[in-house]
Amino acid sequence: MYLKKMQLNEYNNSQRGSALVIAVFIIVIMTLLGTALVRMMSSNAETVVYEVLGIRAYQAAHVGVQRELAELFPLEPASSACNASANYDLSAIKGLENCRVTNVACTESLILGSTYYTITSIGQCDVAGVLTSREIEVRAKRL
Repeated sequence: MYLKKMQLNEYNNSQRGSALVIAVFIIVIMTLLGTALVRMMSSNAETVVYEVLGIRAYQAAHVGVQRELAELFPLEPASSACNASANYDLSAIKGLENCRVTNVACTESLILGSTYYTITSIGQCDVAGVLTSREIEVRAKRL
């Protein structure tokens, strides 16, 4: 009986500490998974910020094109020509804070008796040191 009890104690002694090793292993694995998840979430958030700023810059460039088209083709008949390059600050417009139109350029060309205009507009948004820029080019024909 004493021998049986001694063999049981030796078996228990050899198993001690394995739970600790498994627990440390699980903690390390969970920490690595958590760190990877945090990095992935941070990367996704940064991508969304760049996408939003890109859309704002695109809309700012679109504002520049629309403004130039309104001057080229007014509702009331008037003679209009391409203006020199223009810049517009859009900070007062809700949703386009920190955005501006940096360069609206218009070129006029006469092809086969028709007047064609090429309007180029660059919109930029600068938020917290992140500068996003989009360029739009539109071609229009005077009828």
